[in-house]
Amino acid sequence: MDDISSYLDAHEKKTLLRFLTCGSVDDGKSTLIGRLLYDSKLIYDDQLSALREASGTHGTAGAGEIDYALLLDGLKAEREQGITIDVAYRYFSTPRRKFIIADCPGHEQYTRNMATGASTADLAIILVDARHGVVAQTRRHAMIVRLLGIRHVVVAVNKMDLVDYSEAVFNKIKAEFQDPGSLFIPVSAKCGANVTARSRDVMPWYDGPSLLEHLETVDVAASRNLSDFRFPVQHVIRPDLDFRGFAGTVASGVVRVGDEVTALPSGKSSRVKRIVTADGDLPLAFPPQAVTLTLEDEIDISSGDMLVPSANLPTVASAFRANLVWMDTAPLVPGKEYLFRHGSAWLKAFVRDGAKILFAPSGGAPLALNTIAEVVVETTRPLAFDPYAKNRATGRFILVDPVTNQTSGAGMILEGCERQTTPEAKVAHPLLPVFVDLAAAPCLVIGNGAEAKRKVDELRRYSAEVAVAETFEESDLDGKTLVVAATDDNALNARIAALCKARNILVNATSDAAAGTFFFGAERDGMAR
Repeated sequence: MDDISSYLDAHEKKTLLRFLTCGSVDDGKSTLIGRLLYDSKLIYDDQLSALREASGTHGTAGAGEIDYALLLDGLKAEREQGITIDVAYRYFSTPRRKFIIADCPGHEQYTRNMATGASTADLAIILVDARHGVVAQTRRHAMIVRLLGIRHVVVAVNKMDLVDYSEAVFNKIKAEFQDPGSLFIPVSAKCGANVTARSRDVMPWYDGPSLLEHLETVDVAASRNLSDFRFPVQHVIRPDLDFRGFAGTVASGVVRVGDEVTALPSGKSSRVKRIVTADGDLPLAFPPQAVTLTLEDEIDISSGDMLVPSANLPTVASAFRANLVWMDTAPLVPGKEYLFRHGSAWLKAFVRDGAKILFAPSGGAPLALNTIAEVVVETTRPLAFDPYAKNRATGRFILVDPVTNQTSGAGMILEGCERQTTPEAKVAHPLLPVFVDLAAAPCLVIGNGAEAKRKVDELRRYSAEVAVAETFEESDLDGKTLVVAATDDNALNARIAALCKARNILVNATSDAAAGTFFFGAERDGMAR
């Protein structure tokens, strides 16, 4: 029993490496992973028996030979065509480390599948067929790997047995690839050369590690962001009057009891009172722990907000540049409203016209399936984010079609930028011969009922800065351009309107707030000064 407990404890403490294999069609990606599992003795007897049987029916390695690719290419269409179509995941471990492999397809038409597999990887293995060298699809996958911020790259020059293990061929491909930051390893997946152990008998000129040696020893801890604490709030827990906690998963960084944190986008600050888990309170939390934070002060925090250190704030903006991988069969439509998912937040967004195409599939329409482009995205309310290169957890997002609910695109944020003013984002000011630009106007909604929430949602379609006050203090009006009074107290609404009139603040306040309508454009019914 003690031996089992020791084994499980040792297994639990192993580090985890997520990596993917990519490259052009028939470069041997699935074969390499299958051989890695086979030589590591990580295939069960029944799996091996099924593999031998499948190799006789669908194999391409020759009579009596095991086709290791069939370990991963399990779909009927994949075996019939001898290609990888969908991303195949495999989990295995060695005495030194645990691994999750994503075997990605090489065909150009499955570029979106490759990007999906790469989105969570710490390391990428890019395969190159030694006979053909670096081809266009190899460069596309290398570009996607760089766009996704994968810092550890291995270029495995495969099928070295078909070029007589030539050092000259290996060096030629190494020079052609032109990436001094990558590790180049000559391998033969079919023969097992340099896969799990060094093969000095056939490649005495190579003095580097085998593929498995490198995977077991590469240090990926430095690529994980432990300095920028980011905590997207997934759920507010309030079982009784004495407890109010904010549940979520630590996306990056470390939080400790007593740390000062700021809630975004509201900007309200407090200190961490407790870090609560099902197993008891913790003194600190780090990714990817799921915890509940309680604060010393009662501040307004909702699902989709983000808690960050007060001394280490992310960028807050409602427009930003991003690299976007388009995954929908319907082309991207600039200006169309999409659902936008970032962390735990859902909001609405659109892509501006004028996308810069980085990669377009052969014969495809502009901004069609598998296109990769640099775009500018505008959201309906301010978003707290970090550039993807700095923090992958808070620098990525997805776009969802609101009609089909299809995941349309996956993006990596580059930097914030200026929001573009649109005609719909301007409201007529009653006393001025100009329009107020709500895209840059600080706005305030006062109230806590359904009408207040409705007006907040409506206003956030146009304004980059909307604050909410459940109760009213005159100081709340400081610095505001537009105020909406939506309380259930008609007398209070009238008082707010009078105060706004004295301060020359545009206000929406009727005698019956529940029936009030907020107008944009030239109509100003219900507006008072």
